[in-house]
Parts: sequence; structure tokens; C-alpha cells
Amino acid sequence: MEKAKILIIEDEAAIADLLAYGLNREGFDTITANSGAHGLRLVEQFRPDLLLLDWMLPDVSGLDVCRKVTETLNIPIIMITAKSDIADKIVGLEFGADDYITKPFDLREVIARIRTVLRRLPQAARPSGDQPASSIRFKNIEIIKEERLVKKDNEVVELTPKEFDLLMTLNNYRGKIFSRPELLDVVWGFDYFGDTRTVDIHIQRLRKKLDINDVILTVFGVGYKFDKQVD
Repeated sequence: MEKAKILIIEDEAAIADLLAYGLNREGFDTITANSGAHGLRLVEQFRPDLLLLDWMLPDVSGLDVCRKVTETLNIPIIMITAKSDIADKIVGLEFGADDYITKPFDLREVIARIRTVLRRLPQAARPSGDQPASSIRFKNIEIIKEERLVKKDNEVVELTPKEFDLLMTLNNYRGKIFSRPELLDVVWGFDYFGDTRTVDIHIQRLRKKLDINDVILTVFGVGYKFDKQVD
């Protein structure tokens, strides 16, 4: 079985070496970068399955790296930082991160979170040959399920793995009201370490990217639902 590839962008050599050593022992294929610019080059060359990204880098902010990666690629990102304030965590998630770990951390926690994120990635290959991919359409949106691809007005919209899973969960149960804890359980998994504000942030990003404020509806005091009347 092919090893999952992890790119570590961390300027503190001791931390980068610890992460690389621990992840290699767990069976991952890792590579490290000590700056944002170096990391962005390796994203193109190494094509990682997941990115471990430090917030404070010597040349650019980790947030800028996160934004640039998520604008063009569908790679899950876990941010690692000394910032522990909840406002900082929310900012990181708004820039496209899938999870957030605060220094100092336990290596076992990092590995657990990586495995949780990777378990959510698609396991099946894209359809081969001329086999048509089943799709879902509503308004000006098309979802090609097998390819985990979303189009708006026939233009591809890049969604993170969690954004896609959240969209599919709500769409598959149109009209059902999901509480935030329920969505955390279904989309992120029971062993996710975040809080319910993660759901709110991902809903906001989905609405903005796809312009579907009138499709994903807020049920005040409860959670969210997908409008079953939409076509």
C-alpha cells in the first residue's frame, strides 16, 4: 500500500525533525521545508496528501501559505502554532485549514489528527474510460460525486475535503436539521478535537464559494439544513 505523503513546513529545525522522525516511524512519507517559499515549491514537486503548516514562518505568514494552497489545490492542512487564542484558531480555519494544533504538542496527538483527516479522504479512484460520473445538480451547481468535484456555472470550485464532505452530508439529507455536534460527528469523526465553531466557519465558506445562502439554511438555536425545495 502506498504511503501517505506529509509535507511539514516548520522553521524550527528541532520541531521539524521530531515530526518527520515520528511520522516516518508511523509509516508516512515525509519531507520538510523551513520557509513558506520553500514549502510552496515542495507542494508542487512533492504533491503531499496532507500539509502540516506552522503559523509563524521567517518569510511569509503560514496563513498566506494556507490561502495560496487552498486556492488552487485540494490538500488538507493542519496548522501547528504557538497561538492558543480561540480567535486565532478561527482565523486559521477561515483561511482554509482543516484542523489546528497548539504548541507544545504531544506527537501522538498529531499522528491521531493526521489519521483522522486522512480517513476522510476519498478511497476510490475516479471513474475510468467513458463511464459517466453520477452527478447532482441544483441551481447553477453541479456535484460530480465520484470525482469529488463541484462546479458553479460550469467552472470548477475548489473545496477542501471537509467542505465537500459537509456539502454532501447536507445534500444527502435534504430538509433534515443537523445540529452542530451531529455535523462534527458525521463529517469530522467522533475523535475530532475541535469545537462546534468549526462547523459555522465551514458553512460560511461553502456559502461564499458557491453563493448558496438560500440553499444551506440556518435553523436558529439548532443548526443547519439543506433546503429540500431547491432545484
